[in-house]
Amino acid sequence: MNVEKIDAIISDLTERLKAQRKKGQMWRGELSSSAISTSVAAFALHKIDAERYRQRIDQAVEWLLSTMAEDGSWGDSPESPSNMTATLLSYTSLYAQGRAPEQTKRYLERRFGGIDDEHIVRGVLEYYGKDLTFSVPILVMCALAGILKKWDRIPQFPFELTILPQRFFRFLQLPVVSYAIPALIAVGIVRFRRGRQGIFSPVREAFVPKCMRVLTSLQPENGGFLEAAPLTAFVSMCLCEADMREHTVVRKAAEFLYDTQREDGAWPIDTDLASWVTALAVKALGEDTEERELLTEKIRSNAFKEKHYFTGAQAGGWGWSDRPGAAPDGDDTSGALVALHTLSRGKYCDEVGAGVEWLMALQNNDGGMPTFCKGWGKLPFDRSSADISAHALLAMELWMDHLPEKIQRRAKRSIERMIGWMSREQAEDGSWTPLWFGDQGADDERSPVYGTATAVEYLSQSKNEAVGPLIERGAKFLTGAQNDDGGWGGARGVESKVTLTARALSALASIESADREVVERGFDYIYRAWQRGDMYRAEPIGLYFARLWYSEPMYNMTFVLMAMKKLKNLI
Repeated sequence: MNVEKIDAIISDLTERLKAQRKKGQMWRGELSSSAISTSVAAFALHKIDAERYRQRIDQAVEWLLSTMAEDGSWGDSPESPSNMTATLLSYTSLYAQGRAPEQTKRYLERRFGGIDDEHIVRGVLEYYGKDLTFSVPILVMCALAGILKKWDRIPQFPFELTILPQRFFRFLQLPVVSYAIPALIAVGIVRFRRGRQGIFSPVREAFVPKCMRVLTSLQPENGGFLEAAPLTAFVSMCLCEADMREHTVVRKAAEFLYDTQREDGAWPIDTDLASWVTALAVKALGEDTEERELLTEKIRSNAFKEKHYFTGAQAGGWGWSDRPGAAPDGDDTSGALVALHTLSRGKYCDEVGAGVEWLMALQNNDGGMPTFCKGWGKLPFDRSSADISAHALLAMELWMDHLPEKIQRRAKRSIERMIGWMSREQAEDGSWTPLWFGDQGADDERSPVYGTATAVEYLSQSKNEAVGPLIERGAKFLTGAQNDDGGWGGARGVESKVTLTARALSALASIESADREVVERGFDYIYRAWQRGDMYRAEPIGLYFARLWYSEPMYNMTFVLMAMKKLKNLI
């Protein structure tokens, strides 16, 4: 490892990263195309108006067939291993078009032990367990396509409960996570109407108009619920089957699906992560960031100024995108605060104070930070997370000396609670497991390397003495998780990846006690990948809602650039 090699990579990545942004705009990135998004969106357009959207549907069908594995299966992204969900949804969508491959049918028969109602329903429900967020919409789509013959085996959703104020949702033990209320309503209504009717059916039917008013209020102006093609498609296909094809929600959803389809016929898992990747790019470029004032204003303007219509969260947070369907969350709010500190060189503004207050309001009673809603429950993606908590801690500490005294006192108490939770959450081996990132090559699909690396890196900037032992244990875990080739996968023994190696290096280069030999070997792995041209290969480490994999080229560039700059400071 020497300065010349590091500078060569920094120069290359800096130019590439700058080239990714159009002048006067934020970074957009490009999420990988998704078999799940494509199959569900195409089927929704088929249900809405098959004749009108015939060309778009055919394009999607051709993309699905062109990305199918030899055994008839699909993964979440073209770079992902095959799985049940992507394959079943793709098969269902193609079945509706009369194009379902026989090899896919055989794959599913092997996966489920049969392809009748009993085997499919049992297989899907067992795969997702208690969390019905994704399993029930999948089964409903199978029923809509005619693959499932009976509706009564599909669990019901209590759609009536959504007429209650949002503040009560976290006490109701709903069978879906916080972001899935639109699916709870639409899927619940069609399941009710197509299922067996009973003595209380007229009472449930009476709730439908009120629930539809709630659903309408949750839809953003561009029609895309959370900017997500799958969620938007599930909602619209269900409303069509529930005899509401002409409803404004369906019309706006169709427009969103039409507008977000790519030229090759596919859809990404979400429109983009513009706010998130912009925050990453600013952090990576630092003083090399161009149009600093413009980006500062754009980030400030993207803070939510009012209570969010979807989650009910107070004003002050940031979402993952600047598009209408995004919702404020803990990680993106922290990312925006860190980016503003870099861009403005620590100049305080009202959005900073509101953002810190938003994070404190989000903090769970256990001291950790969740993603969207405080105390919603224990279902996946609604619990406290170590990487999100450490990120919030970093954001608060960066701005601490600039905060008004009243907010400052509360922020210090909030940080103490976060550190306490992170101490309790740290595993015996020193690791933390992240929430929104994983490793599809790991047996359990988890990535303690990512979670530990981000936590160690963020905690290393804290002035609180209590983080010292946490950092030491985390660094020890990372050192022991290094693979023989010098890189890191999600855990030791899992195939090394550029993105995860970069995150581990950023963490280790942030602490003085890091093993220099470990760091040297990690750099050599990155340098070899750069020389071979493998630096920018697609690496699906991102986890979307319901554990759907995606890759994002901006991760490769920003993670490695951050690591190289930290290594240069270490020399």
